Amino acid sequence: MLPHGAPPGFMRNKMEDDMLFVCMINWTEQGIRAVKNSPKRSKAAKELAKKLGVEIKDLYLTSGDSDLLIILEAANGDSVAKFAMAVGSEGNVRTRTFRAWTEAEYHKLIAELP
Repeated sequence: MLPHGAPPGFMRNKMEDDMLFVCMINWTEQGIRAVKNSPKRSKAAKELAKKLGVEIKDLYLTSGDSDLLIILEAANGDSVAKFAMAVGSEGNVRTRTFRAWTEAEYHKLIAELP
């Protein structure tokens, strides 16, 4: 079962041992003033993610509480935390990152409950 409002392709092509993360992004005052440069910044973020062992699976412009949503895949949460801190330290965005489980992983967790 996909999280409420999950984008199409949310669970596409996940590697067996990798973890999924959802990152909600908001532009800062600095970031929105230079919003026309955001496609270049997103390309740079993809390159940075790759260096840190994180893959940006999908990126969406969103309406509502967040400006952007990205789906990340990584072998561990430490890599994702480093990515979020590095991107945030540039001053253009603030991030909120959440671990996500596939439907199969969710069912396995439930099955293992005492």
